[in-house]
Amino acid sequence: MKNKGILYGVIAYTLWGLLPIYWKSLKGVPPIEILSHRMVWSFFFMLVVLAVTRRWAWIRPVLKQPKVLLTFLATAVLLSINWFVYIWGVNSGFIVETALGYFINPLVNVLLGYIFLKERLRKGQLAAVLLALCGVVYLTITYGSLPWIALTLAFSFGFYGLLRKTAALNSLEGLSLETGWLFLFALGGLIYFEVQGTAAFGHSSPSTNMLLIGAGMVTAVPLLLFAASARRVTMATLGILQYLAPTLQFLIGVFVYGEAFSRTQLVGFSFIWVALAVYSAESIRHSRKNGTKQAVSVPAGD
Repeated sequence: MKNKGILYGVIAYTLWGLLPIYWKSLKGVPPIEILSHRMVWSFFFMLVVLAVTRRWAWIRPVLKQPKVLLTFLATAVLLSINWFVYIWGVNSGFIVETALGYFINPLVNVLLGYIFLKERLRKGQLAAVLLALCGVVYLTITYGSLPWIALTLAFSFGFYGLLRKTAALNSLEGLSLETGWLFLFALGGLIYFEVQGTAAFGHSSPSTNMLLIGAGMVTAVPLLLFAASARRVTMATLGILQYLAPTLQFLIGVFVYGEAFSRTQLVGFSFIWVALAVYSAESIRHSRKNGTKQAVSVPAGD
């Protein structure tokens, strides 16, 4: 059971790690249109999953609960911000910085839990957060500006996870509702692009059209695999596996697409990597000490 859970997790994070290659193959399509297709086709894919699993019963009760609907509207907005910035960053030559955002994200989660959920910050976690802060400050000073792509990804994903942690629906139903909200706006956007004569879909190569349709599958499949993994392994195990995705993204950015990685960036990233090592070691030690399997919120993917 545990080995299968680890396998699902490795596949999920590997798929997320390879996403830059997928979005780069759509570089000729404006990021806002890629985002719109991702929203629309994700919704259709989730409908298929709900049909196969016959999990429709939750819809009618949820439609009668404005608080739940508004909560998932908020998570859908955060999701769209995260997706757009990631797609834009990848196709604008900032894969390395997008990877930095997902390296920072676990530490942002700890910080948000401390601020909003009054979760106790253990010494190892505090040390990791402070080390990461040093890295961000160093990069800001040396760059002359905040690494806004990384911070936007980290905090949008962090606040998304914060809302989902206390939301009423589980991963499958929650993602279905989020993509339902996004579908309404995305479809309107695609219609607008078509009317304006700027739409890529249907006016590009067959491969581009298929990649746009496939955006829904590459969004939903890793999420479903992650959900299956999260039910089978501990939080500490997932905490280690989650670094696979940004590590692959970082390597792809530097070695596949030739993005610059200077000595200055190495120093800044090193603060983050050391912080993650401290965080991971502390999490494993705490998990073994407690001997408990903790609940995990499903991420949105890249």
